[in-house]
Order: sequence, then structure tokens, then C-alpha cells
Amino acid sequence: MASEHKTSMRFFNYILFCLSILVTSTTIAQQKKVTVVIDAGHGGSDPGHLPTNTKLAPEKDVNLIISNFVGEYIKKYLSNVEVIYTRTDDSFISLGQRVEIANQKKVDYFISIHCNANDRAVVHGTETHVHNINSVKSVKFAAILEQEFANRAGRKSRGIKDTQDREHSLQVLKYTQMTSVLIECGFLTNDREANYLNTLQGQEILASAIFRGFRTFITKEHPTINFLAPPTAQGEYAIQIMSSKEPIDTQGKAFKHLEYEVIRQELITTNAYKYRYIVGSFSTKEEGNTILEYLKTHGFKDAITISTKN
Repeated sequence: MASEHKTSMRFFNYILFCLSILVTSTTIAQQKKVTVVIDAGHGGSDPGHLPTNTKLAPEKDVNLIISNFVGEYIKKYLSNVEVIYTRTDDSFISLGQRVEIANQKKVDYFISIHCNANDRAVVHGTETHVHNINSVKSVKFAAILEQEFANRAGRKSRGIKDTQDREHSLQVLKYTQMTSVLIECGFLTNDREANYLNTLQGQEILASAIFRGFRTFITKEHPTINFLAPPTAQGEYAIQIMSSKEPIDTQGKAFKHLEYEVIRQELITTNAYKYRYIVGSFSTKEEGNTILEYLKTHGFKDAITISTKN
């Protein structure tokens, strides 16, 4: 009997060992990537907030453009991140459906993108909403996003808002089962901000700030995952903003105020200026015109479009 008991215990311990290996392997597999839902607020028959100037786009359209930019940036510049959209066109998706998409997929992050409105036309700025101020990860994420809006995108930050500030719950924040934020990119009822939200430059800058905030947050939250995107084929054109004799840190103060990633290239040349600094990758010269204009108004008046094949 004792022998049988020992045999049973050994078999039981073996089963536990196998299960522990299975659980560990599953956990490791789950840690190889993160998944994010990008939710463009409103859509279809629900236009969202309307600008005072009827010639400008309603909230649903601005939300969609910014959301699509955010998703494109994540796909282009990050590895091991899966992007799921609640909508990619002018479709009506109910609040319940948006929550269901996120919960059924068991995603890690939920980012809902909106524009704001207020009875007072002078009110402007960005806000990032969480369900509860005690939701530690959501609040941490929201704080990073608002820092990006204020310090890099040059927007007025109105800070983090929760249920108590709003005096009501937001369904997509209350019922999603992951780290969730709802971003208000600005006020369509403020004429100056509405105009900005309706420009391609404004939409790209806001999307870039959201992307950078997301990248910063997930890099800190998942130190074992490699989010560095692999090299991709470069387009034929880029924008050169400057050159130098000695290498300059692309993360330093010379470029810190820019909304776009700066890449330093070392040139094979007899010229004293051995380094050039470029932004973007485009199939045609025209694709980079918006960014070129932005760079010229942000301290790089001599920026030019160049062929990367030279």
C-alpha cells in the first residue's frame, strides 16, 4: 500500500509539474505581444459634437482620421503590437458593441478617441478620461498622454478626468475589462481649436502624441517585450532638415520640439559635413509637403525634400 501511495504521489506531482510548464509556457506566449483597440468615437448616424463653423467636419470624421493615423503609426513603428479598430469607416457602432469588441478579444489596452464641446466658446485644450481615479494603470497612461499633448504637441492640457469630474460614467470606460482611456483631442466649439482639428497637420500631430504616449507607456509596462520595429523598405523620398560635422543626438534638445522622428545618417563623403538628419519616408515628393511645411515653421527653414537613393 505504501508503495502504491508513493507511486500515486509521484504521478500526481508529475501531473502538477506538467501543468505548471503548460501555464508558464502559456504566460510566456501571452507576453510576446500586446493588443490594443483603437476606438474612433461616434460614426454613421451619430455625428458627435458639431463645430460652430458648419464648413468644418463633425466630430465623427475628425475622430476617425486621428484614430486611423494612430493605428498606422503603431503598425509602422512598433513590433509585437496588434491593432484592432472598432471602425475604419463612417459606420455606426453602438457603445455596447465597442465594449464587446474589446472584452471578447481580451485586449490589453483600449483607446477611445473623441473631440469635445462646451457652451463657452473660450474653453479649449485636451483631456484624457478614465473611469476611476483609483484605476492605477489607466491614470498612469492618461498622465503620459497629457504630458505628450502639453510638452511635445504644444496643446493646452486640461488634465485627467474621471467619473466624479464628469458626474457620470462613460460606458466604454466603465465596462471594458482592461486599461482604458478616452481622449478628448480638443474643443470643436472653440473656433481656433476646431480649425486646428480640421487640418491634416493638426490631426497628424495629435495622433503622433497619442502614439508616443502609448509607446512610452507599454515600454515601461512590458520591459520583456521588444517593441522596436524591424527595418522596413524606405520610400524614395525623405525630408532633410540639416547636416552636421559631428553626430548630434536625435533625442536631444535640437529636435525635442519636433513631432516627427528624426533619423541620423552617416554619409560616405569627403565633405566635412558627414551626417544628415532626415524625417519621413515617402513614395512621392508631394506626400511629404505637409510635414515639410511643418518643419519649416518649426526652426528648419532650409528643410528640403531629397531622394534617399542618392
